[in-house]
Amino acid sequence: METKKYNGGIRLLQVGILALNMISVMGLSIFIYWTIEKIRRAYAAREFLNEIQAVVWYPFAKIWLCALLLGLLTLSMVIRDRLFPNNSKVVLTSLVADFAICFGIIILLNFNYNGILLLVFSNVIMYVKNGKSRYILAAVAIGSFILADYELLSISYRLYSIQDYISYYSASVQQYLLSVYNILISLNVILFVVYCVNIINEQQGNLDEIHGLNEKLQEVNEQLQKYSLMAEKMAETRERNRLAREIHDTLGHTLTGIAAGIDACLAIIGTSPDQTRKQLELISKVTRDGIKDIRRSVSELRPDALERFSLDYAINKMVTDINAVSETRVYFDCRVQNLKFDEDEENAIYRVVQEGITNAIRHGHAREIWITIKRENQDILIQIKDNGIGCEEMKNGFGTKHMKERIRMLNGAVTFDGSNGFIVNARIPIRRGETYD
Repeated sequence: METKKYNGGIRLLQVGILALNMISVMGLSIFIYWTIEKIRRAYAAREFLNEIQAVVWYPFAKIWLCALLLGLLTLSMVIRDRLFPNNSKVVLTSLVADFAICFGIIILLNFNYNGILLLVFSNVIMYVKNGKSRYILAAVAIGSFILADYELLSISYRLYSIQDYISYYSASVQQYLLSVYNILISLNVILFVVYCVNIINEQQGNLDEIHGLNEKLQEVNEQLQKYSLMAEKMAETRERNRLAREIHDTLGHTLTGIAAGIDACLAIIGTSPDQTRKQLELISKVTRDGIKDIRRSVSELRPDALERFSLDYAINKMVTDINAVSETRVYFDCRVQNLKFDEDEENAIYRVVQEGITNAIRHGHAREIWITIKRENQDILIQIKDNGIGCEEMKNGFGTKHMKERIRMLNGAVTFDGSNGFIVNARIPIRRGETYD
């Protein structure tokens, strides 16, 4: 159950319905008591009793009981509206209490007035937003309103009628009293209808506002995704440049030392073979140290996910992350039993899949992406297919260019098709069983 703040006009209508029902209930109870007192003072009780079906017991007590129940009804509404408007248990309990109080008032009035149940119905509309709870409470209120009809119940039960007490007066007074009685009933219905119309209009306005906010949020989300991809690309570029500079410096230093050592060997090889041997040993040590440094720098180019997990798990994790943060659904179908290769092969496969997903979302605006990896003889076939907008004319952008470069370095081939969505087909010959240092 949820509660919601409504505007002042709707609150005023609710207070108006409560006030009108208080006037009606107290007016009826006081009218009956006043009429009985009038009959008693005129010593016309015997004649009056012969003309009615049932009498009112303890009419004066009924006035105070009605006043007490109306006070409890007002207290219930204050507790619900002012003290605990966001406590669903308190709201539900107070609504049930409203129904019990209103039904008690109807019984006191011998079912001559059941319009107060419309107040219960209006409270249900205002406070209950949960579909199941709202329908149950609304059905109980409407069913009670129908069953609490005097004309229906008087067929089976002896009930006193307000009409009998009105008929005691002269014709002109009767006309006046019936008019007031019918006006109160009609005003209650009119206020309830106006209240319902205002509730519907406000809820419709809220739905339109929510729809507009959802559209704006969707636009902002798309922009944030673009900015995120752009920031990721910029970060990758900066990291690549840093690593490239580190490899360049390490390789340049190592090769410079080797070149200088070889020049020294060439200068002394004819005169001092022992010194040449020592120099070559020194060159060998520098070369090994340089290779270690270069390997360390190259290893930093490996994706962190591949460093910590297997290729299959890394791709599944990437797919799970994309499904969690975007509206695009990515489906990964791996038909290779052991998806484990050399590091450069795993790097290329991972990056091709990563770039294919990025391009499908960023450029193709795809809602669904299907990734399939399977084996054909000694080749690994990778297909990345999406239901995006595709493209009639292929342009060699940053992503597709690097896909080609990565696959070409492994003696593979990659093709693109943008006629129906976008499809990337890559074929990589796998070097199984070989060792590379």
